[in-house]
Amino acid sequence: MPETNTIENKDMEDDLSSKILKNAADQIGRSNLIQAASLSSTNTLFDQARDARVIYGDINDLPNKVRHYVEENIRLCKPETIHICDGSERENELLTYILQKDGIIKRLPKYTNCWLARTDPADVARVERLTYISTEIQRDTVPTPKYGAKSQLGNWMAPDDMDNELNMRFPDCMKGRTMFVIPFSMGPIGSPLSKIGIQLTDSAYVVASMRIMTRMGTAVLKALNDNSFVKCLHSVGRPLPLTAQIHNNWPCYPKMTLVAHLPQRNEICSFGSGYGGNSLLGKKCFALRIGSILGNREGWLAEHMLILGIENKTTGDKRYIAAAFPSACGKTNLAMMTPSLSNYKVTCVGDDIAWMRFDDKGRLRAINPEAGFFGVAPGTSTKTNPIAMETIKANTIFTNVAETSDGGVFWEGLEKEIDGSVKIKSWLGDEDWKKEESDRSAAHPNSRFCTPATQCPIMDPAWEDPQGVPIDAIIFGGRRPTGVPLVYEAFNWQHGVFVGASMRSESTAAAEHITKQIMHDPFAMRPFFGYNFGDYLKHWLSFGQREGLTLPKIFHVNWFRKGPNNNFLWPGFGENARVLDWIVRRCNNEDIAKKSAIGLVPKFDSFNLEGLDEPVDLDELFSLPREFWENEVNAIYKYFDEQVNEDLPKEIMAELRSLEQRIQTEL
Repeated sequence: MPETNTIENKDMEDDLSSKILKNAADQIGRSNLIQAASLSSTNTLFDQARDARVIYGDINDLPNKVRHYVEENIRLCKPETIHICDGSERENELLTYILQKDGIIKRLPKYTNCWLARTDPADVARVERLTYISTEIQRDTVPTPKYGAKSQLGNWMAPDDMDNELNMRFPDCMKGRTMFVIPFSMGPIGSPLSKIGIQLTDSAYVVASMRIMTRMGTAVLKALNDNSFVKCLHSVGRPLPLTAQIHNNWPCYPKMTLVAHLPQRNEICSFGSGYGGNSLLGKKCFALRIGSILGNREGWLAEHMLILGIENKTTGDKRYIAAAFPSACGKTNLAMMTPSLSNYKVTCVGDDIAWMRFDDKGRLRAINPEAGFFGVAPGTSTKTNPIAMETIKANTIFTNVAETSDGGVFWEGLEKEIDGSVKIKSWLGDEDWKKEESDRSAAHPNSRFCTPATQCPIMDPAWEDPQGVPIDAIIFGGRRPTGVPLVYEAFNWQHGVFVGASMRSESTAAAEHITKQIMHDPFAMRPFFGYNFGDYLKHWLSFGQREGLTLPKIFHVNWFRKGPNNNFLWPGFGENARVLDWIVRRCNNEDIAKKSAIGLVPKFDSFNLEGLDEPVDLDELFSLPREFWENEVNAIYKYFDEQVNEDLPKEIMAELRSLEQRIQTEL
């Protein structure tokens, strides 16, 4: 049964022509195909006498610690062959061709070097309920919930139990398959803010995606030498020959899926899922869960935040802003915004994750540890995000979107951008899909595009600066249909930490939530905390107690408030530049804010609404209904009491009590 595929070999700089390579693929199978291509290269170090199983690269070229890690997992997982990734274009073309041949991806001829993958319908999102942190002491990972409640701030498993679970899964899991060794850097290679990982996987789809999302290959090994690295082990859990049918040629094992983090060993183990959020271990697993632990140890922050630059073209003043929203709440749209205000220019540093550290001058500096965008497709369009639409036209892997008869892609939100004569094939294989005739969406709500950041036309010139960019403001936000105003500023750093701690948002399709509900999502990190949330809050608060730091201002935004007719009160997208304008001016200490019960809100006469197509009801947009906020305070009290319990810092409780008092006296 086919198991992989790859891209068209256009200009393989190799003695083996693409015709010979394709013929070889048809005749000798996947493992021998890689071997044949390896042997044809002058850089190939295949040595049967030394190690007959290494078919691409030389295991003896790996730094000692890396080689030992690889060898111990070869013994554990029993792969048939080993491929040590060098990150070259030639390697990528070879692997993508294999993926294509094995039916995992399909070429999209409408675009340049773009591919479509359809997963098993049971493997479409992050598996938060099956994601664990394993530490000796449970309280190091999660606060002890009160009243016997289940923790909503992470899942803990004892090390012995975790070892048992891993031992049920990984032995012999790669039989008949190739183990790919992926050296990757989170952040620019050599940056003092960057970290290195080594991922082992039996999925060529993961290799192709990691090549987009990280800095991958030989240069990473040269930077690593024999220093420490994060160990990342992944398997789809389907050794060959297969004993059960797979869907869409997508190997996975949903019934045995597990994502495990072992901080004491700097190790991540993921089994059973090929979906990016569970298998691209540099992303949420490393960059946020393990990253937040490293940040706590070393005095920095790993956050679920976009980073953008915003420049006033008239004055030349430029600011950098980091913003934390839950997944599928508009981070990519904001990071790639086309401002409606002509005097502003927005540049993108990153759309999902920020690693931030105070420099020796007390400025908070941030890097985007990723090298690509793994964005939610539905809702992305020329109207909502023209920059993203331009970015994804080449070298992109689309997953679980619909396919068009002219060789392109479709998802909800592109209805006005598709010719009426074009037929649509849904992500579930429904031929000639029509919205009015189907009760199922064309694309999965969590369908994705995986595309290189270098293709984004508005990438900031300093996005790969090894020292990072200086952060002037931090924004928290989420989907709140009622009660929460468009924007407000925290009174100070401590109040800002409370604002982040008390964030709530309507659930989205980025994880396995079935119905819409308002969920507590502190710092937009609820699924990603690597350690006790109470200690995380203390870590944030500690920066406010240090002398010599220039602390960014903290804000909260809500693009999603609705009016009595259930329509959005704010137009959003490019018009959000008007909110950023107010935030930038507040960073310049302009007197354009007034105190309210929940924070500093705009003075209406200073809020730029010039040129809006439709009038905006500022009174409704910024109203603070007393009953809503009383209920909000009660919900936060209950959450802190049940979930954080004795680990809640006293400063955060003091802020909550102050908010309650202001609501009682000012609303």
